[in-house]
Amino acid sequence: MRSTHSMVISMRLPAESGKRLKRMANRHGWTPSDTSARLVEEGLRRSEFGFIDFRDSPAGRQAYIQGSTLAVWEVMLLLHGYKQCVSAVAGHLKWPEAKVQAAVNYAAAFPEEINAAIAENEATNFETLKRMLPQAVEFVPKKAAKN
Repeated sequence: MRSTHSMVISMRLPAESGKRLKRMANRHGWTPSDTSARLVEEGLRRSEFGFIDFRDSPAGRQAYIQGSTLAVWEVMLLLHGYKQCVSAVAGHLKWPEAKVQAAVNYAAAFPEEINAAIAENEATNFETLKRMLPQAVEFVPKKAAKN
């Protein structure tokens, strides 16, 4: 969500909101200024794109589809698998087509963000996952029994 150009806007927050902003900034290792800019940007995106929400994830703050556990980039992976057929993905997820289309709309507006998340996912292999989750066990399917 970085922009090459910026503008300074001053605002006054209630003291409790300022404390909460600082706690969030500390939790993420951001400055309060960066945190407020991110929150404003996320709020603007929420107002401009239906069914979009933002959440913390192991990979950082990401755009998600409201009412689901799927990030926008994950919906885009499904769309790729279904040859860009919105109705097929909607059927697979048992969602209205509008939710899938919301992911398409968001991804079209912010392709660098979505493509970076997909690339990071593709770069993750079992060894990388095992470092993050030491308890992970690789699933190896048994050969199908012959009748």
